[in-house]
Amino acid sequence: MIPRAPRLSRSCLFLASLLLAACGGSGGSAPGGGPGGPPAVVTTTVVVESPWIERLEAIGTARASESIAITSKLSERVRRVRFESGQRVEAGQVLVELDVGGDVAELDAARTAYAEAQRQFERQRQLAAERLIPTSQLDAQRAARDAAQARVQLAISRVSDRAIVAPFAGVLGLREVSPGQLLGPGTVITTLDAVDTMQVDFAVPEVQLSKLREGLVVEARSDAWRGEVFTGRVISVDSRVDVATRSVNVRAAIENPEGKLLPGMLLTVTVLQEERPVLAVPEIAVQQAGSQSFVFRVKEDGTVERVNVVLGGREPGRVAIAEGLSAGDRIVVDGTQKLRPGQRVAEARPAVEAAAALRAGATPGSPAGA
Repeated sequence: MIPRAPRLSRSCLFLASLLLAACGGSGGSAPGGGPGGPPAVVTTTVVVESPWIERLEAIGTARASESIAITSKLSERVRRVRFESGQRVEAGQVLVELDVGGDVAELDAARTAYAEAQRQFERQRQLAAERLIPTSQLDAQRAARDAAQARVQLAISRVSDRAIVAPFAGVLGLREVSPGQLLGPGTVITTLDAVDTMQVDFAVPEVQLSKLREGLVVEARSDAWRGEVFTGRVISVDSRVDVATRSVNVRAAIENPEGKLLPGMLLTVTVLQEERPVLAVPEIAVQQAGSQSFVFRVKEDGTVERVNVVLGGREPGRVAIAEGLSAGDRIVVDGTQKLRPGQRVAEARPAVEAAAALRAGATPGSPAGA
């Protein structure tokens, strides 16, 4: 055992000398971008102002611009049904005819009585002009004529109630009656919806109230029509805020010429604000540490510093910066995972430049310099 001790000591001393030599060669700095080490290869970009459209997201419900249930005013039997389920109708189109019963006869009698009252009035007006009858008698005949005319109008109204018509143009729902069926007042015959222009009601938090106004563009999407966008505009903002939800109701009008949107459908609504210039950066450039967002900014000496930023909004691939950066700042976009403040960086060459370097015989992937 005694002869081995010198050999172990010489080995330990040799290894220790190698380690000291390695440490001395590094200049006392940590590898990976320190003052004496190679720079970290990253991709950077310059912060500039770019157009930005802020978006407000909400969930809305579609409803027809006009919607009613067609009912009967009378208790009468259905004589004829003149529509089918889902049919598109025009305003004034007859949908159901009811038995007229004695209403037509009453109308004829009322018209005859009115014609006779009108003749009597004309005759007495001539006599009154010749001062052959007192004026009071003419006034009495005028009242009789007007009463007869009112009875005609009443009879016409009763007859017209026997024909149930569409009050406006739209699409009918399911047919709920059949010929020969006895209807009562209020019995639903069908529904009628004006769907060429749909209205969408949705709620927006009250903190966004200052960003709402009539005329803003709205985009609506439905799971029933994936990939299709229905556009419209805000037509009204409610005058009250819901005290329970602290939100305000908004209504938008959306054109629906093909009838794809139906009343009651659930829609994802996006309200587009007016375009404005903002400082926008790629989304991957922004890092998160708890509730704090930050980016790495490249200084003039080629090192990076960590800068806290306040985000102003997001859209696919981009983030708006409200505070923390200025136009002209250069920030790191790709390669931020292993960066630390004070580290030197070098810009990675684009793929086209790398391909040209390969053709020229250069070493691919070598840094382009700080």
